[in-house]
Amino acid sequence: MGRFDGKVALVTGAASGIGAATLALLRQEGASVVGADLAGAGDDIVRTDVTDADSVAQAVAATVERHGRLDVAVNCAGIFRFGRVEDLTLDEWHRHLAVNLTGPFLVSQAAIPHLVETKGSIVSVASIAGVKGQAYTSAYCASKGGLVLFTKSIALELAPRGVRVNCVCPGGVDTPLIVGAFASMPADADARLMTRMDSVLPGLVAPGEVAEAIAYLASDAARMVTGTTLLLDGGTQS
Repeated sequence: MGRFDGKVALVTGAASGIGAATLALLRQEGASVVGADLAGAGDDIVRTDVTDADSVAQAVAATVERHGRLDVAVNCAGIFRFGRVEDLTLDEWHRHLAVNLTGPFLVSQAAIPHLVETKGSIVSVASIAGVKGQAYTSAYCASKGGLVLFTKSIALELAPRGVRVNCVCPGGVDTPLIVGAFASMPADADARLMTRMDSVLPGLVAPGEVAEAIAYLASDAARMVTGTTLLLDGGTQS
């Protein structure tokens, strides 16, 4: 038996990285899973723009229509770029907030009526940058810090209705997203500031490790866990 037998999940950002690993793990554990991603096509991953309310509503509706319920909503979609704050364009600022913060808001808002019925849960992928300042990532830090407190706020609000809300806060994760992000690092970045991002444990976090943390928070094993930020940071905060 799997931890999610008979459960239905919606996972955003499911075409790659953490989202793809989460979709695969939840299915392996017995869940019926619908992926949502801008790169989506077909039944497996529905093409979804998490910054657009109508697109999100359609993804949630498609999940419920297909499987009859919704037990877990996982917010994995995200963007990340380095850059000096004085070089950050308004469009880049808005884009970080739209994908990393407004996206989880829209998904959560659309999913809540269904999650109340199933006493389900929401799990979002925030970041260590949401609990600790990092140089050259002001827009990313702002969006992920907002996501952490959004999680804590609605966890309190939804607890009386039986819906749990949590987030995971990884450090550097070995995904195409981080590879692309490092390409945007300022050439003259201060190495002393960059060492603040170093973990005590060697290496990057694997997408599957984040997926395991998400699965725990979404599972019945975490029935008394809500409003938490689970760090997978290799000891950065130690």
